[in-house]
Amino acid sequence: MFNDITTIIFLVLAVVIFFRLRSVLGRRTGNERPPFDPYSAPERDNGAGGPVHDDNVIPLPGQTGHQGGPTSAPSSATLDKVAPEGSALNQALRQILSADRSFEPQGFLQGARAAYEMIVTAFANGDRKTLKNLLSKEVYEGFVAAISDRESRGETIESTFVGIDKADIVEAALKGSTAQVTVKFRSELISATRDRNGAIVDGDPNAVSEVTDIWTFARDTTSRDPNWRLVATESVE
Repeated sequence: MFNDITTIIFLVLAVVIFFRLRSVLGRRTGNERPPFDPYSAPERDNGAGGPVHDDNVIPLPGQTGHQGGPTSAPSSATLDKVAPEGSALNQALRQILSADRSFEPQGFLQGARAAYEMIVTAFANGDRKTLKNLLSKEVYEGFVAAISDRESRGETIESTFVGIDKADIVEAALKGSTAQVTVKFRSELISATRDRNGAIVDGDPNAVSEVTDIWTFARDTTSRDPNWRLVATESVE
C-alpha cells in the first residue's frame, strides 16, 4: 500500500514538472528561427524591413560585385599615372585589365613590394616553406638549389631588410590567359655571409648596400586563385 502511494506521488510530480517546462520552453509553431550557422554571413536590414543577404561582402579578384556586375576597374587616369597614355606599357596594362577586371596597378605594386621583402628574407633564412607559396616551380627549384649549396658549405646569411626605395612597373604582357608584370625594385639591405667558423666570406654586417632587382610576376587570369607568383628574376649590377 505504501509503495502504491509513493508511485502515485512521483507520477503527479512528473506531470506537474512536464507542464511547467512546456509553459517555459513553449511549443513549436513552425515559425522558429533555424539553428545558428557560424559559417553563414550575418543578415542586415535592407531598409525595407527585410534582410540583405551579402553573399560576397569582399569581392575577390575575378569575381563579380554585389549586383552581379564586374568589380570596379581602375580609371584611365589611374593607369596613366603608372604608364604614359599611348605607351606600350599602358596598352599592355589595359590588355591585362580587359582579362582581369580586378587588376589594379597600384594595389599590385603594394603586393609586389610585400612579396619582395618576404622572398628576400625567406631566401636569407633558408625558409623553403614561405618561398614555395610565392614562387613558380622553376624559380623555386633555383632558389632551393642555391640554399642547399650554401648549407652544404656550412654558410649562413645574416640579413637585415632596410626597405624599398622605389618600385616601378617597367613591363607587362598578356600571353594567352597569363598576365605578366615586371617590376624594378631598388632596395637597401644589410647582408653578410659567414662560413661554418663564423668568418665573413661575403658582404658587410655594418654596411647598407643598394640593390636593384628586376622581377617578373605572373598569374592565370582565368584562375580563381588571386595570387601572383614570381616567375623570373634579374639582378642589375
